[in-house]
Amino acid sequence: MAYETLIPRFLRYVKVNTRSDPNATTIPSTPQLAAFAQQLGDEMRTIGLQDVHYLAKNGYVVGTLPSNLDQKVPTIGFIAHLDTADFNAEGVNPQIVAHYDGHSTIPLDPDGQYTLNTKDFPFLKAYQGHTLITTDGRTLLGGDDKAGVAEIMTAMAYLGQHPEIKHGTIRVAFGPDEEIGTGADHFDVADFNAAFAYTVDGGTEGQLEYETFNAAALTVEIQGKNVHTATAKDTMVNALQLAVDFQNALPAAEVPEKTAGRQGFFHLDQLTGTVESAKMSYIIRDFERDGLAQRKALAQAIAARLNARYDTPRVTITLWDQYANMREILEQDMRPVELARQAMENLHITPLTEAVRGGTDGSKLSFMGLPTPNLFAGPENMHGRYEFVSQQVMAHAVDVIIEISRLNGTNPA
Repeated sequence: MAYETLIPRFLRYVKVNTRSDPNATTIPSTPQLAAFAQQLGDEMRTIGLQDVHYLAKNGYVVGTLPSNLDQKVPTIGFIAHLDTADFNAEGVNPQIVAHYDGHSTIPLDPDGQYTLNTKDFPFLKAYQGHTLITTDGRTLLGGDDKAGVAEIMTAMAYLGQHPEIKHGTIRVAFGPDEEIGTGADHFDVADFNAAFAYTVDGGTEGQLEYETFNAAALTVEIQGKNVHTATAKDTMVNALQLAVDFQNALPAAEVPEKTAGRQGFFHLDQLTGTVESAKMSYIIRDFERDGLAQRKALAQAIAARLNARYDTPRVTITLWDQYANMREILEQDMRPVELARQAMENLHITPLTEAVRGGTDGSKLSFMGLPTPNLFAGPENMHGRYEFVSQQVMAHAVDVIIEISRLNGTNPA
């Protein structure tokens, strides 16, 4: 279905810099996120949503599309995040590539330094005939997740204009700081008051995700002893060498660049230091809780072996869990997943239900009492200058939101 407001709405949203700040201590992490949420609140009222309110305590703007049914059905929700990833988001200048032929190289910047091409991105071939929205090579696009925001807003506007499509009560929420992993921590499930919800935050058309990694973070702090190299024998403790030893003791093949599918990994995200002291930051991922526990135990065992070399412990590790596999919650009641699957099939969209090699806000929300699978929104190559999205896929995402809403209206509570 064609939605005339979808792309203008999306282009307007991506030009607003809403990059989140991982070093902030405020909620939301930037004033721009709060301002954008409140602007969306005004737009939500304009398209007919009711009880629109901005929650300063968590940075979410929430609204309701009232039921137009006589019978009671479950209240459902649609959620998207407003922030963009840790890449330049100032001066986003989207480019439109109409009717892509499926094989040509698409220049992003005027000098052709950055291109979308089928050698680096073979999946471009699948977008033959699509109209693509790309960056100009200087910034990310922000389709993650402003595509989801635009799709939800467009779907709610369309339902408001077409009362012949019957649906129950629908809650909508747009919030901050998903990209830095803190936004959902403060979500008010009681205020949202839905039986279940969907984040519209996936990529490729058809994605229907209800399984994520179990995730933990690891910090390794190393205290060395720096003396002159001329007299270092049996005295110096090189913190950088201990850092290398710790990294080399981990399974060399269990890193992101060598794993796929349901394989977990250790990822060294940051290393800083000198001979005197060093610090390493890791993320640890596994689809099974036992697997994550084994990975954490291995890190502890490596630290213990390194410390055994010295009279004074030199390696201190800190571990903390970040999120869990939402499959544990959703497999207890698969109705939200099956509803979305049926909606896609009704629209002749093939559901893609592979496990997410990452997490979504739904990972946390599901454990907070709001079962929340993830739906596709369309962006590809997210978080960088090569990001793009298909206008047709975005329209199909709107179709899915509307069809889920319609199907839910046939299910008595």
